[in-house]
Amino acid sequence: MFKTLSNKPLARMLIKAQKEVFSKIVGDNNSKNKGSGYDFVELREYESGDDIKHIDWIISSKMQKPHVKIFHQQRELNVVICPILTGSLHFGTKILKREVLNEACALISYSCVRQNDPFESLIGNEDVVLNGKRSKDLFAVRRLAEKIASYEVLGRSAHWKKISSRLYTLLRKKSLVFLVGDFFDTKELDLGAFSMKHEVIIIIIRDRFEEDPALLAKINITDPNTKESAFININTKALKTIKKKILQEDQELYQKLHKLGIRFVKIYTDENPAEKIFPLLRSA
Repeated sequence: MFKTLSNKPLARMLIKAQKEVFSKIVGDNNSKNKGSGYDFVELREYESGDDIKHIDWIISSKMQKPHVKIFHQQRELNVVICPILTGSLHFGTKILKREVLNEACALISYSCVRQNDPFESLIGNEDVVLNGKRSKDLFAVRRLAEKIASYEVLGRSAHWKKISSRLYTLLRKKSLVFLVGDFFDTKELDLGAFSMKHEVIIIIIRDRFEEDPALLAKINITDPNTKESAFININTKALKTIKKKILQEDQELYQKLHKLGIRFVKIYTDENPAEKIFPLLRSA
């Protein structure tokens, strides 16, 4: 039996995520390759080299020609979940971005357990380190959630160049890789070579206030990545500059991902992560 979690909000999140996954059909992981398996695809005329065990003798008799059944080959995915844990996640107008990120990771890992696919977890910021070894156990979901909830993000920043190179070095087996973070200042993020070997999905966690900040006048702000504080004056001109910078950086990121064929989704802190995550999992 699992030991009861002392962190009640975390326990509630895990219960919610588990119910979301196990009460809905997320989708099976069928490869695009045709072969022996459980899911029937089509019936066609026998061709030289086809396995005679797949001949449908009833249809062949009716058609006066041998016909074989074609199936999708089911595959066991190796899933890698890599939350990018940085100080900027310690922000949210209603709920912290880190909590939404944690729920997104829980939904993905519960889906792996449900479909009997092994998953492992990494943590990225200044470097990328192994967090949890490959597992199909429910307890591995809880360990990942506890790690994200207790991780000291303040003072941490994403070194995208290092993250890009380390991911390529660490992951040797072809995997489905989920990178989850708020993805700010991603000019040095280079997943070109990595995405050629692995299937990569990006999940961007944001708060709407970050992209559309209000007029706050002069306030004291602490940078969660560096812990440095300063008084700044957020006037109309500053707001336009902030919005323009974020929009431009996001567009550059989206163009980069589109060019590499990397799918991505953005989840705001006022949204239900499951509504954005499940469509991704069905098409993974």
